[in-house]
Amino acid sequence: MTIQTSMDEEIARIAQTVKVVAMVGLSPNEARPSWGVARYLQSCRIRVIPVNPGHAGGTILGEKVHADLASIPPEAGVQMVDIFRRSEAVGGIVDQALVHLRDLQVIWTQLGVRDDAAAARARAAGVAVTQDRCPKIEFPRFL
Repeated sequence: MTIQTSMDEEIARIAQTVKVVAMVGLSPNEARPSWGVARYLQSCRIRVIPVNPGHAGGTILGEKVHADLASIPPEAGVQMVDIFRRSEAVGGIVDQALVHLRDLQVIWTQLGVRDDAAAARARAAGVAVTQDRCPKIEFPRFL
């Protein structure tokens, strides 16, 4: 019970304070889960910055798509990175986030996605980590 309560408190804090999310792997395809999650976050007045090298320079949901986290301007103020990629890609994404995102507070990996070593590196840098969960499922309980 204590672990769940602690996790719920952390998710509540994230849901109530994060205003800018970089979504790695955001698809322009409305049928993809990443698009639905991004649209939901936007409906909660959270800015979603798309990161997808295959669509860099274009737009998704009204936002310019970036090739990687390093190409997002620092003044964007990214607080959370939401990762819609395979677990094998998480380590590199976390490392890039830790180097390039000065306002980073949260690393979030989607359902079925986790990398405990990368999570440990992020936590050691003072960044909160939520793995194997979806904000579209978790946030409504706290907003």
